Amino acid sequence: MTLTDGKFDPKPFLKNLTTRPGVYRMFDAQDQILYVGKAKSLKSRVSSYFRSTALDAKTMALVSHIHHIETTITNSETEALLLEQSLIKELKPPYNIDFKDDKSYPYIYLSSEDEYPRLAFHRGAKKKKGRYFGPFPSAYSVRDSLNILQKVFGVRQCEDAYFRNRSRPCLQYQIKRCSGPCCGMVSPADYADDVNHAVMFLEGKSRKVVNDYADKMEAASKELAFEKAARYRDQITHLQRIQESQYVTGADEGDIDIVAAVVNPGGTCVLVMMVRGGRMLGNRTYYPRTRLAESPTEVLEAFLPRFYLSGASGREIPREIVLNARLDDKTALLDVLAEKAGRKVHIADNVRGHRNRWVRLAETNAEQSLGSHLSSRNNLAERFRCLQEALGLEKPPARLECFDISHSSGEATVASCVVFDANGPLKSDYRRFNIDGITPGDDYAAMKQALTRRYKRLKKGEAALPDILFIDGGKGQLSQAIDVLRTLEIEGVLMIGVAKGPSRKAGLEALITPEGEEIELAPDNPGLHLIQHIRDESHRFAITAHRQRRGKKRNESVLEQISGVGPKRRRALLRHFGGVKGVQSAAIEELAKVEGINLHMAEHIYAALHNS
Repeated sequence: MTLTDGKFDPKPFLKNLTTRPGVYRMFDAQDQILYVGKAKSLKSRVSSYFRSTALDAKTMALVSHIHHIETTITNSETEALLLEQSLIKELKPPYNIDFKDDKSYPYIYLSSEDEYPRLAFHRGAKKKKGRYFGPFPSAYSVRDSLNILQKVFGVRQCEDAYFRNRSRPCLQYQIKRCSGPCCGMVSPADYADDVNHAVMFLEGKSRKVVNDYADKMEAASKELAFEKAARYRDQITHLQRIQESQYVTGADEGDIDIVAAVVNPGGTCVLVMMVRGGRMLGNRTYYPRTRLAESPTEVLEAFLPRFYLSGASGREIPREIVLNARLDDKTALLDVLAEKAGRKVHIADNVRGHRNRWVRLAETNAEQSLGSHLSSRNNLAERFRCLQEALGLEKPPARLECFDISHSSGEATVASCVVFDANGPLKSDYRRFNIDGITPGDDYAAMKQALTRRYKRLKKGEAALPDILFIDGGKGQLSQAIDVLRTLEIEGVLMIGVAKGPSRKAGLEALITPEGEEIELAPDNPGLHLIQHIRDESHRFAITAHRQRRGKKRNESVLEQISGVGPKRRRALLRHFGGVKGVQSAAIEELAKVEGINLHMAEHIYAALHNS
């Protein structure tokens, strides 16, 4: 929650919002739901509500009531849409009143009893004889699927009355979207073959259909017919979209809660994700205060009893609770939960398959929620104030910088410089330095080179000097900073070395001054949390820059950089999805459908493509 004079301040929230797909929920000051929406990119979609211009009256009214926003990350845009529909049905947000058709999900209907069956859009009771395929996430996805099926298979979609009264083929036949069964332009056997192919595709037996188009795409490319190849590529992409393996109903997973605890130096977040009948309904986040940076196991052992057993009647206890960390002893907790629920309850803390993907998704949501919580303006103001007190400054620092070095055994050395101001990370001022001309692995020389290049520019007025310069390292790295600033005759910058403690545990860092003195701060001191935050951010930025530099040395495609994906698998992926872009946008379940790609390899490819 981010507030300024009682109003929602979007800047710190949006700064840390992910670009992954998901669902966002807007609440007012009384914690009442205002609006539920889905997004292909949460950052882009939520940012659009806070533009200074081009907002309609309804959106402006909605924004004026926002007190805080919660988000749920999903694996794909389709999953986000399905979750959005579930939340709208459950919560009935007042600003979602325009959803008139959310009481049922649409299907594709095949009149299989007819001599020449038709494909059609269907919503509502299944009274007609025939086959129904679905449900689909939205009316748009059904109509888009019908449009593509019409192009690919030529199965009629006209009404029966129109079909029976034709004396010559209609325009759909002329533009090759129908095979013309109304006027005998196709034999019953050939038409039945087209229908069978359409049914196979809708049933998920689509590999042969996709492979046929992949063969045609490759043949067209060899003949230099690139427009035709692009058309086949687009058809493959559209065909994949139809068969998204996301369902609204019909799963038999039962009732499961996925509970993930995330602990970092700045705080703790526990996220409870509810799955009912195999369908994810949403999540709730909690921020328990802990004096020490405890492990996820310790946090969960304290959280679970309070969460499920608090109050007069307690909460709904599902049949299974899946955790992201092992519990040292869960026997007593299981007994109490079973007695409370009146049935057996299972706690799993080492799961595989789709349950493991749920756990990782819950962890991702918890990390995102914790980042947004810690970056709120109120939390930052308290951190800067505590840092001022800890370092004995006359006023809170306005600008902080932190440097870190990253390399792989001396290869592709990169230095990072991250900048924080009163609003948190100032990413527009981040800088990276490719280090050359030093002995590989010499961190001191790398730090000296990066600091020299940075502060020569600052002295010329490229940017403002920081109030505090943090160096990730001990006395050796700090001495490089002292020498560089002394040589450049730069004064007024307080330098602090941030060295990890003996056990390298968060909260036990040693803060070293230029005079060699060590400053000790309590593990729960918000000022120390701010230092840990900027140190961790510089470490992350340095590693990212190092990996990018190392990757550029190899003239490889994105797929060639994934271990275990050789020429044969790359070819299968490109054939199946029509190109690299299709592979990058595919969900894990879609990747696992490719020949030669099992579920484990699909997870590995997805993680590599999304840096997760």
